[in-house]
Amino acid sequence: MSRQAHGHTTAAWTGVVIAFVGFCVSGVGMIMASPIIVIAGLVVVLAGGAAGLAMKAAGMGRQPDPKVEQIKAEYRALRTAQAGAPEAVTANA
Repeated sequence: MSRQAHGHTTAAWTGVVIAFVGFCVSGVGMIMASPIIVIAGLVVVLAGGAAGLAMKAAGMGRQPDPKVEQIKAEYRALRTAQAGAPEAVTANA
């Protein structure tokens, strides 16, 4: 189960750690009543999300499971075959 669970990648952990630091900075800014620090923390939170997405795009995210991809391909082929076949007409009595 843990092999297929989400979040077990370098990209996910990096994005979460950066976002957590930004959240902490915003919290400190709220306690200090400093809007500049709060906004800076929110910018760091957004940067964490962007870093995670960039790392995922660079190939450090979860790789597709070959078994799942095979099942998806079979499903698409089945749906395509069903779309080409005429459907039975049912009469409501």
